[in-house]
Amino acid sequence: MADAVVEVPVVPPPTFHVRTEQQTPEWQARYAVHSGVEGTVNEFAHGHGMRRCRYRGQPKVHLQHVLTAIAVNIKRLSGPPPAGETPPPPPPTAFQNYLDQRKIPRLKSWRATSS
Repeated sequence: MADAVVEVPVVPPPTFHVRTEQQTPEWQARYAVHSGVEGTVNEFAHGHGMRRCRYRGQPKVHLQHVLTAIAVNIKRLSGPPPAGETPPPPPPTAFQNYLDQRKIPRLKSWRATSS
């Protein structure tokens, strides 16, 4: 049995074909739409609690989803300021206030506030 030769076929892994397909402009255009939809679904599920409904019954649940979608659309339409205007800095966190009161320097990567 020591003389047995095992032949291993040299075939590219299945991911090779998938990755070459992902480089095409058609695939990237389809994926851009897909990723936009996934982002919206993620925002609803995690940002607005759509995995759990406040009400019971399909009509009430549907109404909750529609009203939440309207609220998200209003929030998006009133969203970021036009280019050129800088949004106001976010208020300091409780931890940043703690550091400022004790005159402990903050790292540059932390949110900037006037201190």
